[in-house]
Amino acid sequence: MARAAEVLAAGGVVGYPTEAVWGLAARPGHAAELHRRKGREPGKPVQVSCPDAPTALAWARPSAALTALSDLWPGPLTVVTAAQPACPPDLAPGGQVGLRVPDHPLARALLLAAGPLATTSLNPAGLPAALTRREAARYALADLLLGQDTEEAPDPQGLASTVVALPVRPGEPARILRAGALPPEQVRAVLAGVGLALETAP
Repeated sequence: MARAAEVLAAGGVVGYPTEAVWGLAARPGHAAELHRRKGREPGKPVQVSCPDAPTALAWARPSAALTALSDLWPGPLTVVTAAQPACPPDLAPGGQVGLRVPDHPLARALLLAAGPLATTSLNPAGLPAALTRREAARYALADLLLGQDTEEAPDPQGLASTVVALPVRPGEPARILRAGALPPEQVRAVLAGVGLALETAP
């Protein structure tokens, strides 16, 4: 973890396992490096991964829906919500930030050692996300890979995190932007408790 923190502090990129798929991390000020390594267009959103829910909540404007969904962290859930004004623009395009608290011991250890990180799935643009350390190594996107040679994501289906966007304007529903490892029914039940509907994006 100390070596990973050094790599990140120097502007490098670290690959790490999560409970969903393998991730690729950089310091918040170096999010553009994730786009460059993956060969994706600049400005595409990345998520902010945090070691715990209170840290994640500090990046966003408070809301009852966000507080309710934070009970599902740690877990395979990314919540897109209004960012705090101090959030760097490259992490909050359009004023919206994607927040995640992974439920994997190595991922959380990395975040505890290095602080919140800009993260995305570990794969070149257009290719499937890595499910094992060996697949991550073959992609050769990271300066350092965590885990053992046989390390696999605990989820055998290899599903990415479920992405939920909270409404920008009052009266709008929340939307599932990407179906993933967390069942929509679980998200819907939590949001119903604060009077918010959930719809699946077409």
